[in-house]
Amino acid sequence: MTQKTSVHLLRHGEVHNPQGVLYGRMGGYHLSERGQEMARVVAEAIKDRDITHLRVSPLERAQETAQPLAELRGLEIVTDERVIESGNVFEGKPFAGGNNALKNPSTWRHLWNPLKPSWGEPFKEVAARMMAAVYDARDAALGHEAVIVSHQLPIWTTRLFVEKRSYLHDPRKRQCTLCSLTTLNFEDERLVSLTYSEPAGHLIPTKDKAAPFSAGNAPEERRP
Repeated sequence: MTQKTSVHLLRHGEVHNPQGVLYGRMGGYHLSERGQEMARVVAEAIKDRDITHLRVSPLERAQETAQPLAELRGLEIVTDERVIESGNVFEGKPFAGGNNALKNPSTWRHLWNPLKPSWGEPFKEVAARMMAAVYDARDAALGHEAVIVSHQLPIWTTRLFVEKRSYLHDPRKRQCTLCSLTTLNFEDERLVSLTYSEPAGHLIPTKDKAAPFSAGNAPEERRP
């Protein structure tokens, strides 16, 4: 009999970051009050699903996003380094408002190859580590559902890999808003479809919503 399994890639909620720093893998960045609400909303939205496994990035914002779901479902949080944020040479530099690190000519030497990318962890390596974690989560929840709490770029890179699309993209148009769910649906070991939804979409400030790819609260299904 075919075993149907879903692995939900959940992006963390809004982070308290008043200085507009590209925090990357830096510690000490926690969810804002709105981010905490987002985490509660998405947990309530999926608490009745057949979720039996929860795998989470070690960074604080991901762990805090996972906590409400862990409590509602009675799940152990499995911390997995493979679903951490991508490495980036701009980590720790400001990117908000007029104080944007990309305006400094000394940073331009990192921007020569956007396909790799030259300024950070290669997309191929991100996809490889994320897919390894996805397969482990799928196997751990075989016949049920799993949630992986990760970060925008790793989740979006995974989607590009699954859909066999180019890694070259405009970061402003990633369809992966705060506390969104990018879901990989399997039949046995075969990936059969990808769906996307935004359970906490109503809490995202309009200025932070990606356009034209935002799907609101309605699920979208695509075949790999």
